[in-house]
Order: sequence, then C-alpha cells, then structure tokens
Amino acid sequence: MSDSELYPVPSDWARRARMTKSGYEAARMAARETPDAFWAEQARRLDWITPPTAIRDVSFDKADFRIRWFGDGVLNVAWNCLDRHLAERGDQTAIIWEGDEPTLSGGLTWRELHAEVCRMPAKATH
Repeated sequence: MSDSELYPVPSDWARRARMTKSGYEAARMAARETPDAFWAEQARRLDWITPPTAIRDVSFDKADFRIRWFGDGVLNVAWNCLDRHLAERGDQTAIIWEGDEPTLSGGLTWRELHAEVCRMPAKATH
C-alpha cells in the first residue's frame, strides 16, 4: 500500500455527505475571493456568547505583527464541541475509537462523552 492509493467512497456514504466536491470547490473559492464574508458565514455556525463583529485583524508589519480571528467574539468551545449536541444526539455515537490491541476499542455516545469530560477536572485536582 502506498500513500497515493485511493479508496472509492461507498455510494451510501457519498449520499450522506455534508460536503460535495462542487460544494468544496465553491467554499474554497469563496474563502479565497471574499475571506471576511466567508469566515463570517462560518462563524454563524457556532453558538457565541458575544458574536464577533471583527472577523480578522492581521498585520505582518514587524513593529505591529498580529493575526487575530474573531477578536471581539466570545464563545465557550466546550459548549460548541459537546454540550449543544446532548439534546438531539445524546444517545447517538459521538466517538468510535480503536486501541493498539484488538480488545481495546469501543465508542461513546454524546452523553457518555459529556460525563467523561465532566469527570476530568475532578481527576486533575486529585
């Protein structure tokens, strides 16, 4: 097997895909041609505490170098990655994992993953 080997996408997977090849190309062009508008649209996919009004603030000047995205926005990353999925997808699989040994594999639902994540701060303090 080589890194350049291609594996065809099963047709039932392709039908369920959230992004088609033409959609990808359109998104890529929009990101290149109108980056602020494109990324503002992408930001609307998240739940913000305070939605951003400044999309990007970039300077490559040595005296004032900065790269800031959504600089005035405030969000809770954990909420966006996990908590907001509980109501609709709580009992659906969130993660499937495979360990180094055949017996080390499994999956977690969104609710199980949430419980494990909530346990981490308690473990870290002991």
